[in-house]
Amino acid sequence: MSQVKVGESSKHDPTFKGPIKSRSCTDIICCVLFMAFIGGYIVVGIMAWLYGDPRQVIYPRNSTGMYCGVGDNKDKPYVLYFNLLKCISATNVLAATLKGFQCPTTQICVKECPNDFYWPPLKFNSTFCLPGTNPTITTIIELIDKEKCPAFLVPSTPFLNRCFPNANLKVPDNFTVNSLIGNQTLPSITNASNAIANTFNLQNLGKKIFEDFAKSWIWILVGLVIAMLVSLLFLLLLRFTAGILVWVLIIGVIGVTAYGIYHCYTEYDALNKSGSTIQNVGFTVNIGVYFNVKETWLAIMIILIVVEVILLLLLLFLRKRILIAIALIKEASKAIGHIMSSLFYPVVTFVLLLVCITYWGITALYLATSGAPLYIVSVANTTFPGCANITGNKTCDPMTFNASSTGCSEAQCIFYKYNTEGLYQTNLFNLQIYNVIGFLWCMNFVIALGQCVMAGAFASYYWAFNKPRDIPFFPVSAAFMRTLRYHTGSLAFGALILTIIQVIRIMLEYLDHKLKDVHNPCTRFLLCCLKCCFWCLEKFIKFLNRNAYIMIAVYGKNFCVSAKNAFNLLMRNIVRVVVLDKVTDLLILFGKLIVVGGVGVLAFFFFSNKLKIDNDAFKPPNLNYYWIPILTIVVGSYMIAQGFFSVYTMCVDTLFLCFLEDLERNDGSQEKPYYMPKSLMSILNKKNRPPESEEKKKGKK
Repeated sequence: MSQVKVGESSKHDPTFKGPIKSRSCTDIICCVLFMAFIGGYIVVGIMAWLYGDPRQVIYPRNSTGMYCGVGDNKDKPYVLYFNLLKCISATNVLAATLKGFQCPTTQICVKECPNDFYWPPLKFNSTFCLPGTNPTITTIIELIDKEKCPAFLVPSTPFLNRCFPNANLKVPDNFTVNSLIGNQTLPSITNASNAIANTFNLQNLGKKIFEDFAKSWIWILVGLVIAMLVSLLFLLLLRFTAGILVWVLIIGVIGVTAYGIYHCYTEYDALNKSGSTIQNVGFTVNIGVYFNVKETWLAIMIILIVVEVILLLLLLFLRKRILIAIALIKEASKAIGHIMSSLFYPVVTFVLLLVCITYWGITALYLATSGAPLYIVSVANTTFPGCANITGNKTCDPMTFNASSTGCSEAQCIFYKYNTEGLYQTNLFNLQIYNVIGFLWCMNFVIALGQCVMAGAFASYYWAFNKPRDIPFFPVSAAFMRTLRYHTGSLAFGALILTIIQVIRIMLEYLDHKLKDVHNPCTRFLLCCLKCCFWCLEKFIKFLNRNAYIMIAVYGKNFCVSAKNAFNLLMRNIVRVVVLDKVTDLLILFGKLIVVGGVGVLAFFFFSNKLKIDNDAFKPPNLNYYWIPILTIVVGSYMIAQGFFSVYTMCVDTLFLCFLEDLERNDGSQEKPYYMPKSLMSILNKKNRPPESEEKKKGKK
């Protein structure tokens, strides 16, 4: 199969000995732009830190805007709503409280939530009235009217430091609804309280989960260490078993397809004898019915036969390229064995990504809580003497407020909202957009940095003529410093392109969410097509960037030139690219299944007490939910396997591009020797200058 002629092939350069040492800075303009953007990102973070107050999310406020659990209310961490029905009718309480929403009822800070039913005048608890209120039997109704005491209280549990009704309330028979709370009936109060309780009764679940983590964290760490050791062992064994694993997987796919053909034939033959046809069934929405007719199995059998024939033909005509893929995979394992420090670089990437996520989260939180609290003069009932003119538009300061100055002795200075005026406050949405773009750009830059560093390290391995003698010392750290010094701009350029596409995808998802109730088929179809196109474009850009970073690490050219050269080189060898990509994906998938599946099954048998362990020191702890540590270990094992195998995938891709460059640059003569390993030369029937002759020449000199 002939190569596709795209671009100009690489020429032989006798001075080329791997990643070039003499290089200059690339894409300086984008580097300056990226540094300026990072500087602005830091300024945004500082401004958010100066103006933001995350206590708005962490701590609730009472009606006067004072935080519960802080300062004077340090011993009163919970907020109590006098008439929770107003909160229910207003909006969803959880979403509202997280945004600093204040229900249209009086709220006070309390030491503990009520644990019983309280209602006037039969049962009442004055500790839940406003501070300084001394109710008596004759004044209770008046105080309720002024919203200085609650109209009724039900047993509650604190959640997010807010008192919400318990689940499945059993209302006493003598519970009476005071007429002052409106036209609400007893069933409406009960149903509303149960609805809130069902929404917020997660505290016990959270406590149990936290308790399970506290009991099993040591065993979770043991499971993650086992996952790390299994991942490392699998990568090392690939050096010796890659060929066997690849052929086992390929033959397994062919065998499974063949069995599928046989199974379809047996089902078709049985249904053919029984006379069950599609005419007997007709049209039905029950898909399972169609598996009881012979035509369905015949169609599946034909499809599997076509797939089987295609697989056999591919195996026949692409066997040499499969052998090249296997040889490169083996060489990748050997390269990792010589550069063991590469396996620990994902830790650096993980730490940098964690820094980006943390900075973005903290900045977003401080931006969302920016703005000083505003207070207005309010009164529960304007029919009180002198209160008719209180409209709730007059601002006040709760620290210096005096009700007598308003002419209404029942007036209160209550929290209204957070300040949204001013240059900074009016641009909070724009700053949040800046925060999101900065987060995506930094994340993509960190990933690009890791890929370029790994490419530089493994390229130095490939272009070492006598391995491992010619491999430079500390190849990973050398590649890291070289990349940061010369190619920050190129990495930022590639990360910016990917960030723009991701921002467009976020905008499309936002439009899709806003237009989900629109039943215009043309709009839905167009939006679906755009989302699909940009998803494909993002995947292509990631693939192109990855190979461009390899070329940058080797030749030190700018991003556009490197991307063009990498694309042309891959297109000239498109068949090899596809075969290597699929074979590598198959092996990586198999490796992840071994790591995640094996460790997950071991964790299941351990935490579910299915393993008989006599030693008490090694017995699993008694847990509320044994699936909590199992799920944690499975997710952690996947992340560990992803980190190890990402290094392996980058190694294979780097060696592959270097291999293609080696084929185009050299011809195997004494003057133009191949740098590829002997296994690849034997597959391609190439001859290389033996290393011994070079050593003899050096000895003579």
